Amino acid sequence: MTDVAVGEEIPPVAFPLTVYRLVMAAGANRDFNSIHHNTEHARATGAPEMYANTLFLMGMWERAVRDWMGPGGTFTAIRGFRMRRFNTAGRTTTVRGRVMAVDRANGLVTLGLRCEDDDGVTVGPGEVDVRLPPSDHDHTPSDPDLATRG
Repeated sequence: MTDVAVGEEIPPVAFPLTVYRLVMAAGANRDFNSIHHNTEHARATGAPEMYANTLFLMGMWERAVRDWMGPGGTFTAIRGFRMRRFNTAGRTTTVRGRVMAVDRANGLVTLGLRCEDDDGVTVGPGEVDVRLPPSDHDHTPSDPDLATRG
């Protein structure tokens, strides 16, 4: 944990939002609302296209943070997450984050996270607190190929 500093950026992770990925995510978190897997229904409700649901975006957050801290870390809090815009099929959402605070006495790190769309617009901001694994933390994912897989 001694190598973690306020202002440090975590590596960004991009998620292409394919129809397949949106349908699989909706099924995985049991959100079968048609707005997440049916273009016509989504458009009838005012959305431009089918779009990712909240749990999917939060899962993107977890993936990005776990790539940074490794599987031994623990999420202790999620605050302020808000979807500001649709994350639609055919676009890419990228998770970016920065270390906001380090509490060495308690082993906690606060990360400011955000999802950005293809235009660089923040579509899902918020914060998480994590407890990092023991001091052998080296900011490398347990599987270096993980970031390149969907």
